Amino acid sequence: MKRILTIALAALAVAAAAHAQAPADDPIAKALLAAPPNLREAATVIKWKADYTYDTLKKGTNTLVCYDRSGAPLQQPFSVECTMAGNLPRVAQSMKFEAVGDRAKANVAIAAAETAGTRVKPEFGSVFFNMNGPDREHMHPHMTVAVPGATTATLGLPDNGRGGGVWIMNAGTSTAHLMIPGE
Repeated sequence: MKRILTIALAALAVAAAAHAQAPADDPIAKALLAAPPNLREAATVIKWKADYTYDTLKKGTNTLVCYDRSGAPLQQPFSVECTMAGNLPRVAQSMKFEAVGDRAKANVAIAAAETAGTRVKPEFGSVFFNMNGPDREHMHPHMTVAVPGATTATLGLPDNGRGGGVWIMNAGTSTAHLMIPGE
């Protein structure tokens, strides 16, 4: 667990500076803005299609997959994300829920899938790297570590951020993830 947090924090620290290096009109470079520098070159880049399948724009050699979600329903105008290839079915399912364009309705659908046991689980310990904002110049990094089913009892971490450290959001669900303080 400590190793995951160390890697995740290091990646977040350097990812914020990466946005100055990518040309604005290059879809591959744009998607890779969310990738940690040490994984960027070997990452796969995809483009999501309307039916929640995707085309591969760049085939990588590691398990990191990056994509642009800018302007998609319930996303910021500038939104790029990277995660492990094994999480793509969950991302596709989330995109289906978000397609309604209403956060409350999407949350109801997610909760129903959770209750029914049909919510796709992310890979335990996998990271979601995001860069979001109103535009490229004002984007902010955000990173979470997926820990589906984790609770305070299983990980020894709090289920709220009041202490200022790493905490489990949505503890006990398939959506449980570690929130890491900072940008």
